[in-house]
Amino acid sequence: MIDVLIIGAGPTGLTLAVDLARRGIRHRIIDPGTPTGSRGKGLQPRTLEVFDDLGVIGALLDTGGLYPPIRAYAGAEVVWEGRMAEPKDASDAVPYPNGLMVPQWRTEQILRDRLAELGGRVEKAELATFAQDADGVTATLADGTIVHAAYLVGADGGRSTVRKTLGISFAGETRAEERALIGDVRTADLDRDHWHTWADLETRTARVGLCPLAGTDDFQFTAPIPASENPELTLATYQKMLEAGSGRTDIRLTDLTWSSIYRVNIRMAERFRDGRVFLAGDAAHVHSPAGGQGLNTGVQDAYNLGWKLAAVINGGPPALLDTYEEERLPVAAGVLGISTKLHEKAARGQADAYQRGEELQQLLLGYPDSSLSAGPLGGTRAPDAVLHDKSGIRHRLHDLLRGPHFTVLAFDTEFEHPDVRVVTIGERGDYTGTEVQATYAAGLALIRPDGYIACTGDAPEIRTHLARLGAAAA
Repeated sequence: MIDVLIIGAGPTGLTLAVDLARRGIRHRIIDPGTPTGSRGKGLQPRTLEVFDDLGVIGALLDTGGLYPPIRAYAGAEVVWEGRMAEPKDASDAVPYPNGLMVPQWRTEQILRDRLAELGGRVEKAELATFAQDADGVTATLADGTIVHAAYLVGADGGRSTVRKTLGISFAGETRAEERALIGDVRTADLDRDHWHTWADLETRTARVGLCPLAGTDDFQFTAPIPASENPELTLATYQKMLEAGSGRTDIRLTDLTWSSIYRVNIRMAERFRDGRVFLAGDAAHVHSPAGGQGLNTGVQDAYNLGWKLAAVINGGPPALLDTYEEERLPVAAGVLGISTKLHEKAARGQADAYQRGEELQQLLLGYPDSSLSAGPLGGTRAPDAVLHDKSGIRHRLHDLLRGPHFTVLAFDTEFEHPDVRVVTIGERGDYTGTEVQATYAAGLALIRPDGYIACTGDAPEIRTHLARLGAAAA
């Protein structure tokens, strides 16, 4: 028997697999191998911090790029230009302040490569059905193979076999009238410094767009299509849609490397857990693409679940797994509301529909109401900060948090625990950092493995909280 069977190798499933692999948890991850294309191309600042912890941030930064300014045309004439958000400089508290554009297929490849470094791999297989009892889950694959696992995680998308097998309702709506032709194309007739768009100037509704995909030669093509049409997914179709939407014949598309028809779905599962089975990512919630929230929310589902599964598998309190749904369902519901509002702004042609605020960065999301959080800072993201060691060398706090462990920040006080990394800060500590001390205003601060503050307080309070979090087992 393995510990965890993961169904689906998109960004959510791969994030979970990487996290479990670095913790030494026996797992398998399976996927039928459906092409992904550019699809979810935006990585938000909080997700970049997650990927920093998982050891893939360098590869993503090397291949990704900032979103280019949007350029709107009437035919060949530029009628407007602007950005969704102005780029920001990194700060001591926020190392990655800007969203990063990376085609989803490349994000997945980078995660697959990291999984391989850790000794894991994605198996090409498909789930047929499964059953569970008090001791585990028995899954049957499409080829008849039987897999026994202690837990199963469905990260298998909006049409999730796992969710359907469980009979969990997927409340929301499918807006069949809101459909779009999307794909990855190439052209030499447009610059790659702008996101090129054409719209109905009276209604401000999109007709066609071509966004250069960072680190590639491709553009992501988008164009709305009527509910009654089912166009062939050929290069000729994309060319025809481009000419109809732009009024131009001087832009020639030369390649079509991925194609799809997208329908707007806004749905969320009524629960994220059923016994030994969990839902994550699109299997649990699907979003409008507006605001780039879906992929990011799924990655953070996996990041929340990974350390909890590891803790319980290693002997921690089983009740810890109840907090996955407790923490992630409200977050997903809130993010779903934000992305839906942005989508409706665009559908109504509101002038500010393209603008993106800090609420989309997901840095402010947290778990202040969680049963795992205590005190005024409990459940909030641990901000990054600059520390200096005794030799005066500069360090980042997030570098010290990186890894699968719990961390205790000890400010001018002593603390020891065999299952925790202790970072001592202050005149008698290994590091100095007055701003960090001012942020926490406490003797000790406990940081969860996923980078959220669990609690602040004295040594007995921290030890009690560590026991609740399964620190000895994580």
